[in-house]
Amino acid sequence: MTDFIHRRADFPQDFQFGVATSAYQIEGHGFGGAGRTHWDDFAATPGNVVRAEHGQRACDHYHRWEEDLDLIAAAGFDIYRFSASWARVLPDGRGAVNTEGLDYYDRLVDGMLERGIKPALTLYHWELPSALADLGGWRNRDVADWFADYTDILCRRIGDRIWSAAPINEPWCVGWLSHFMGAHAPGLRDIRATARAMHHIGLAHGRATQVMRGLGMSNLGAVCNFEYALPLTDSDADRASAKLYDGIYNRWFLGGMFKGQYPADVLEGLEPHMPKGWQEDMAAIRQPLDWLGLNYYTCKRIAHDGAAAWPHLSEHVGALPKTQMGWEICPDGLAHFLHFVGEYAGNLPLYVTENGMANPDSPDQPDDARIAYLNAHLDAARDAMAKGANLKGYIIWSLLDNYEWSLGYEKRFGLVHVDFESLQRRPKASYQALQQALART
Repeated sequence: MTDFIHRRADFPQDFQFGVATSAYQIEGHGFGGAGRTHWDDFAATPGNVVRAEHGQRACDHYHRWEEDLDLIAAAGFDIYRFSASWARVLPDGRGAVNTEGLDYYDRLVDGMLERGIKPALTLYHWELPSALADLGGWRNRDVADWFADYTDILCRRIGDRIWSAAPINEPWCVGWLSHFMGAHAPGLRDIRATARAMHHIGLAHGRATQVMRGLGMSNLGAVCNFEYALPLTDSDADRASAKLYDGIYNRWFLGGMFKGQYPADVLEGLEPHMPKGWQEDMAAIRQPLDWLGLNYYTCKRIAHDGAAAWPHLSEHVGALPKTQMGWEICPDGLAHFLHFVGEYAGNLPLYVTENGMANPDSPDQPDDARIAYLNAHLDAARDAMAKGANLKGYIIWSLLDNYEWSLGYEKRFGLVHVDFESLQRRPKASYQALQQALART
């Protein structure tokens, strides 16, 4: 078995390691009183998801959570970054509360604490209740108030035991990937819908943060995803397009959350489609935060495409080694962002809240590729820390092989192999190597 180059002792004493999952990808949404989500609708539409696979059973974490928490504890992780399902708490997104859902999250948080695991809550990881999608979902400004109400209901029950909390996982995916590119639910390709969603996501983030502060919760942050935008060629046009891609992907939400303003280059394309009076919401979006989380996986080569509509660019894949997702392995991008975000967040504590790779592996294989990927990114993290980045923790995606959204169950990100027929969990070599690396001596 390949070992990890890095050990817990190589990092500062207060540095923390964790593992992440999300509700819809592992819980099983077909039981426990959960309501229908727009992911159920998206998966039921032909052509959207590989083999029309869905999250009705997933990894059945809803019933097997104790076994899964035992795996987290046994590996030596400090943090479990998990998400709650809006539709499990409020089946219609508002109105009647599903007590069974609240009870489940109550047990789950208590189970973490009993095992010495810090609960890191994400309030939303993409499973919008269908009843709210019917009302326009993220296009409707009221979504911020609906989300605030959900936050209040959930956090009144479990907020007193939460170590950290963030409102929305990967806002770019919720806004751009899902409303402009159509790759995720609700599967739209509509610039007007995109502009509204990109703004209302920030507003919902701000409103939820206000609610949690009002409940006395602390250690509140944001989790944004980042992609390293590189020009396909050295031409001025490609460089300008890479900068615009960086604005859409990396600077839009940082600008709103930390500066109360959106990047001018992106507004040039989106402002004509923004909701009336959007400027008045910026103070609510810009809430004080205690930390910033970075989800990072890959880079992207960007070229100018004058024949296309705004943003006049095309995406390309370079020559670096690839993961099972076809994503280039580019640790330099992580080091870049650990410094870059300081332009917005100052010296705020940073956490790598997702980093990992999909690999077509099994427990009987060495899993060397995943170990090498994690080693390389931990090396980049240590290098960034040596140069002043205020990085306080590193969280791996993911604990389990799971439902990978529109790609179904074939892309395996887990440290633990899941047989999706029997649901048997079997730790991979990467899990075992991490267990040795994280051991406290």
